Amino acid sequence: MSIDRSLKTKGALSRHRNVLTRTERVKQLKEEERFSEGDSLFGLPKVAHRKSHAGKRKTTETKAVGEETAVGEAAKTEGQKQ
Repeated sequence: MSIDRSLKTKGALSRHRNVLTRTERVKQLKEEERFSEGDSLFGLPKVAHRKSHAGKRKTTETKAVGEETAVGEAAKTEGQKQ
């Protein structure tokens, strides 16, 4: 039996997961140089998997200030051309 379309979420597999697969854990351990090719795949050490955030967006106040300075600079260059 299948799930109704209205119950499915779009980004179900792209969200943050707390549990990594074995291959993901081995890959991360290799990057940290805590795993070598001859090591056993059983009893792997714990791997900290933190959710990363992409940088904060600029607030509208800082955008407004940036626009004001851009308008002021444009006016200066117009005055210099004349």
